[in-house]
Amino acid sequence: MKRTIPWDGHIDLISSDDESLSPGPVETNGVDQPNFSPKIAIDQPLKEMTIEDVLMRRAEMYQDYMNKLPIPSLHGSVIPFSSWVGLGKSIKKLYGQPLHYLTNILLNQWDHLRLYNEDKLKPLDIMIHPIKAEATIWLVEEMHRLTASHQHVARLWMSDMNYHNSIDAIFPQL
Repeated sequence: MKRTIPWDGHIDLISSDDESLSPGPVETNGVDQPNFSPKIAIDQPLKEMTIEDVLMRRAEMYQDYMNKLPIPSLHGSVIPFSSWVGLGKSIKKLYGQPLHYLTNILLNQWDHLRLYNEDKLKPLDIMIHPIKAEATIWLVEEMHRLTASHQHVARLWMSDMNYHNSIDAIFPQL
């Protein structure tokens, strides 16, 4: 990188501890301003943010946001579905709300449980009534929104580098 002004290598250091070096009163529009001397500690190390700190803060903001979303009290129509993840996608689209990260993980787990079931090809809405299935998802969603700790969510995110794939990008107006 080239410098536009030649630099002679000389730097004047001023100690902020010395009150005699602070500027005198500053007059602005006829009003005297008090003396000021910025007290900046240069020798104190900045706290470095680790990935854990960043994820913890993100999880806290995420949990706070999800906690503010109201669970719909009026349910739409009966939603046909063949998988739990499919029902979750339909619910998100119908109500315009994201589902909690933990709910999305649970829906995936429920679908994986069916892999070794003899009825795995049978649509779920024939086995479980759609209204009961939707009510179950909303009940689980409410539990995750209101009771999950951000520390737990952050720990799960730390163990899963693809956690962002299970976080919905639907953000309604609050």
